[in-house]
Amino acid sequence: MFAKKNFSPQQVGFVTSLPISGLAALAFYSYSEKWLPSLFVFLCLFIINYLIIYLTVKRFVYRKIKLIYKLIYQTKASKKEEFYFKNILPQKSIDEVNEDVEQWAVQHKEELEVLTKNETFRKEFLLNLSHELKTPIFAIQGYVDTLLNGALNNNEVNKKFLENASKNVDRLVNLLDDLDEITKLESGEQLLLKENFVIQDLIKEVFESLSIKADEQKIKCFIKDGCELPLTVYADKEKIRMVIINLIDNAIKYGKKNGIIEASAYKVDGKKILIEITDNGYGIAEEHLSRIFERFYRTDSARARKAGGSGLGLSIVKHIIEAHEDTIHVRSKIDVGTTFGFLLPAGKHAVL
Repeated sequence: MFAKKNFSPQQVGFVTSLPISGLAALAFYSYSEKWLPSLFVFLCLFIINYLIIYLTVKRFVYRKIKLIYKLIYQTKASKKEEFYFKNILPQKSIDEVNEDVEQWAVQHKEELEVLTKNETFRKEFLLNLSHELKTPIFAIQGYVDTLLNGALNNNEVNKKFLENASKNVDRLVNLLDDLDEITKLESGEQLLLKENFVIQDLIKEVFESLSIKADEQKIKCFIKDGCELPLTVYADKEKIRMVIINLIDNAIKYGKKNGIIEASAYKVDGKKILIEITDNGYGIAEEHLSRIFERFYRTDSARARKAGGSGLGLSIVKHIIEAHEDTIHVRSKIDVGTTFGFLLPAGKHAVL
């Protein structure tokens, strides 16, 4: 027999008309005691009841259902949707329609959750951006006001104040440059100029450029034993330089004195090169790992701002690696250290 959960208008009409017509035919037969006229009465009543019930259900119930679907789509029906309403929808059972509506509700619930999350992120971003802009601007304002109020004629402080104001101007310029870089990467305006180069040579160049900072913290930077064999990658050299600078600079800023920073490179399945930057610093708590690539997100605001930087470094790293069609990954443990890793395409003339 029919499944109760899958009644169509035709089935509703049939199931409802059958007992009504049967009872009427039995009543007529008990009165006339003639089975042929009774059968005729049964057939006539069955057809009439079936058409009335079927057309009523189809016209009124599905008319309401079509309104629900139009409300879901929230737009004037296209020709394709009109065809759907007229031909496909009437063939669906009420339960199937209910499943469609529930699916739509779940989908929109997820969309609302994403919108809520994005709104929260937007508020946090604007709040952090405001703070990052205010800090150097207020500092510059304070130094300039002090100079204008008489300190300009004081040779003991005027040069120092101008130097401090200049440092804050540089900080503000770096922040705007970083924001501009992220905007270009996100919009796809920043084209990648890919070329073949040896990744170990680039890492050594970055080590050299940051050697003074590393020496101040007595941190030793080196390429891991066994990873010295030159490996050629095919990528935007200057963008990858920016990635490695940000990762090593962070490792120096938040590393322990007398610590180490170790770089490694491995060939993966002949098509990719895995690059990892590892330190034995303070590490990152697990609850922060999923958010460290967000703009301005800091695991320790006070210590991070004291260390300097725009708070956009890891966000830039993430976008550059994604522009190379890969993902930056991180693993870390408190008081053990942190490792950042990413894959790059192997160069056309990679050394085997």
